[in-house]
Amino acid sequence: MTTEIKAIIKSTAPVLKEHGEAITTAMYKNLFSKHPEAQELFKDSEPDQYKKLAAAVYAYADNIDNLDALSKGIATIVAAHVKTHVQPMHYPWVAEALLAAIREVLGDAATEEVINAWTEAFMFLAGVLMAKEQEAYAQA
Repeated sequence: MTTEIKAIIKSTAPVLKEHGEAITTAMYKNLFSKHPEAQELFKDSEPDQYKKLAAAVYAYADNIDNLDALSKGIATIVAAHVKTHVQPMHYPWVAEALLAAIREVLGDAATEEVINAWTEAFMFLAGVLMAKEQEAYAQA
């Protein structure tokens, strides 16, 4: 991920802090509307799952230039994903739903530059998560 992409993502952190829960609420609505089968992955989730995701997205944006600060959070996410059997095929679903939600909630502030940066940042993090999940599945 380039320094420019990281700077764009970091610049969105305050907006994500303010609008994160609206974005993640819209993300789940988008995800379940387009991929109802994804609801199975969340059947045991806490009712405030959208708040947890909002906090994670904000933390990622705020620490995009220091991913080591996220290692504990990443480990928690990986454990939850392995427990619920998240697979690589699910990441594009979430990416599509999340990017659409960012557009919906932020409107004109979600410029193509911002959406492109978030696409790259999401796919980078997805790659990290998938690799760690693959390791965890192999050890199980």
